[in-house]
Amino acid sequence: MDAARLRAAFPVLERTAYLNAGTCGPLPAAAQRAAAEAWRFGIEEGRSGAFYERLMPMSDQLRERYAGLLGAARPEDVALTAGTSDGCGRVVAGLALGPGDEIVTADDEHPGLQGPLIAARLQRGVTVRAVPLAEIPEAVSENTKLIACSHVSWHSGAVAPMAAIVAAARGRDIPVLLDGAQGVGAVPVDVGALGVAAYAGSGQKWLCGPVGCGMLWIAPEFAGRIAAPAPGYRGVADHDVGLASGLVENALRYDMASQDLATIAAATAAFDILAEPGLAAVQERAIGLAASLASSLAAAGFAVLPRGETTLVSWTVEGGDEAAVAVRDRLQAAGVTIRNLPGTGRLRASVGAWNDEDDVQRLLTALV
Repeated sequence: MDAARLRAAFPVLERTAYLNAGTCGPLPAAAQRAAAEAWRFGIEEGRSGAFYERLMPMSDQLRERYAGLLGAARPEDVALTAGTSDGCGRVVAGLALGPGDEIVTADDEHPGLQGPLIAARLQRGVTVRAVPLAEIPEAVSENTKLIACSHVSWHSGAVAPMAAIVAAARGRDIPVLLDGAQGVGAVPVDVGALGVAAYAGSGQKWLCGPVGCGMLWIAPEFAGRIAAPAPGYRGVADHDVGLASGLVENALRYDMASQDLATIAAATAAFDILAEPGLAAVQERAIGLAASLASSLAAAGFAVLPRGETTLVSWTVEGGDEAAVAVRDRLQAAGVTIRNLPGTGRLRASVGAWNDEDDVQRLLTALV
């Protein structure tokens, strides 16, 4: 792939070593142009028939792109959501769980997944059991009704032991929900091969789209077990018969109720920037750069967390959270953007294919 050509698509990289795609990826200039054109169209043409005649097919085109990235057999098995947390929440809320039921999760999950689990515990009396990510297969019990965890840990970049998790789940007919915030766009994803019931992902992180876009894939054979408590326009099967209508028999009933043309257009443009050199090549380059950074940090004496072949690198800072925030701010002032992980005393760098060896070296130089 032409790494320099890809890098040139992101204006922020002209002045910043941007290493924080795990929060939000860098926005390409093409996404800004697409959003501006969408706003121009709405302002000048109004938001009536022609507006929706543009929005509807563009939404389906984005759905097709997401489906291809996930390895989904059909685009209609993918819902368009506001992000990973939105997708995870739809699955947890849609399951008929109650007192006596247990959800097994990892003890370092992101609040975006923890929120729906906390709600299930407080509002429906569900037991939530949190264990280290690697120990989830052994934690499954006769009361477990859902396994919900990250594909790639947002704390460390470790990969969930999927073969063992799925084996433990299938033995008891337990659905597995994956939080793919640090997976989709960053590492290869094949939902069929993973063997999970649902996979939620973000469009604003490793796919460099605007905040407010994402996806939720649900296995067709599992969809009947997840209620859709708040279907929107696309979820209604027949708009001509009013309340006599049913819901569509696919994942569109889990779509977010409202979609914005500017968001959809920008997300599509950003996706296509990454698709041009090939998403497999983009992922391979990012994973390689992250591994190089991890090795260099370890060689320099930093305590790097155990990780997988992913795009995240985390390390512990002496002095705890206060010191980690101070280092983060010092690096930002030096033109290097990373993040701290609150409550852990750790820093995290998110390495993308748009980065280069100079970005990595700027980080290393600023740290020492």
